[in-house]
Amino acid sequence: MIREPLIFEISEEGKKAFTFPKPDVPDNDGIEQNVRLRKEIHGFPKVAEIEVVRHFTRLSKTNYCVDEGIYPLGSCTMKYNPKINEVVAGLAEFRNSHPLSPVSTVQGNLEALFTTEQLLAEITGMDAVSLQPSAGAQGEMVGIMLVKACLEDRGEKRTTVLIPDSAHGTNPSSAHLCGFKVREIKSNQFGTVDIDSLTEAMSEDVAALMVTNPNTLGIFEWDIKKIADIVHSKGGFVYMDGANMNALVGRCRPGDMGVDVIHLNLHKTFSTPHGGGGPGAGPVGVSRTLEPYLPVPLIRKVDGAFRLDEDRPKSIGRVRGFYGNFLVILKALAYILTHGPKGLREIADIAVLNSNYIRKSLEGLYHLKYASPSMHECVFSDALQKKHGISNLDIAKRLIDYDVHPPTMSFPLIVPGALMIEPTETESRRDLDFFIEAMTAIAREAEENPNLLKQAPHHTYVRRLDETAAARQPILKWTNGDRT
Repeated sequence: MIREPLIFEISEEGKKAFTFPKPDVPDNDGIEQNVRLRKEIHGFPKVAEIEVVRHFTRLSKTNYCVDEGIYPLGSCTMKYNPKINEVVAGLAEFRNSHPLSPVSTVQGNLEALFTTEQLLAEITGMDAVSLQPSAGAQGEMVGIMLVKACLEDRGEKRTTVLIPDSAHGTNPSSAHLCGFKVREIKSNQFGTVDIDSLTEAMSEDVAALMVTNPNTLGIFEWDIKKIADIVHSKGGFVYMDGANMNALVGRCRPGDMGVDVIHLNLHKTFSTPHGGGGPGAGPVGVSRTLEPYLPVPLIRKVDGAFRLDEDRPKSIGRVRGFYGNFLVILKALAYILTHGPKGLREIADIAVLNSNYIRKSLEGLYHLKYASPSMHECVFSDALQKKHGISNLDIAKRLIDYDVHPPTMSFPLIVPGALMIEPTETESRRDLDFFIEAMTAIAREAEENPNLLKQAPHHTYVRRLDETAAARQPILKWTNGDRT
């Protein structure tokens, strides 16, 4: 592969990508000063426009994306996004709306938001939904804020949140940010919440249990109703991390399981763009008990018109500017309406089918710690390859040579050397087979030629990196001709 040079390396004195005409008015401040080159970068590149375009176009062709092939990151639901959703969100009437527009001039926008809330409430079985949180992590924090507000309103001083070891990693952070201590609940031999451990830990000092269902092992918590009853018996709340709703949507509803509060990742389950840091959306759904504490404003329909209700004395207040990431929410609404009830059920059915197809195809080649049935994702480990000195990192790096994006590695922590694979419902059998064939070939290579894996990837611009050095001594900028 021909190495693409750095933009600094193709720089030549005298070249420019643009020029300004001489001003025909007095130049008080100086145009050259207003568009001056950045002084902190020594040798700022001087290149022609065509060189800039071709350089970054060539670099873009080295990137892997979900439009190119399978992106099997477990617990991330990196699935293909139908382009019609982008078209809907790009309509001028939506795109050009100003968030400070008078309510009377954006009735259509408010109706779209109100409809999304109603649909999400029906899908989750919750009584009310707020679209304000901008991402899943903020949504789960808001969920615990609602629990805390309700407890304080009751005059209860609970200090602890219980979190299973199979939950998502952001759950403890959300609890800590809300001022709670965290106590971990161990999984049993089936990879689900250990009922005895939960019963022992549950007390009147516990504010909530934060449970991910299906959990990060890709296993459904089949005792979820019993779990909820145990928590409720001591006056606690059940928060459910809804990041894995891809496996449940249209088939079962968290509200029917005894869940009090849930967040959803619209950028996962409901197919809005995912990755690169955003934009996201993490709506929160609640039971009737927690509804008074939802963020303000809420959208109400009064006498056929929509309005924003700010008069909510028990509310936790605003959690972001304006009413959620509007265009992201529109894409999710388009996705839900396009599929309808039957299509939403098929999302879960095919996601689970695809996951189990991969699981059955790779069983025996890769170690499977838990034998419980898989839902939308399956978690293997590198235990069999360790015998040949091969780690999950080696496997992931070698997958790049097969033009496949690696799965999630080393998470969840309760599976050492984890390889967490989520194919999602958008992958065809042909693409699943392509992934399975690559994983099968790598398992064989680990036995026959382990050094091949240890030196992978072989066909990329940059070969195996020293990831420890990259973390401890990152190259963040170019200063005085040196990388620092």
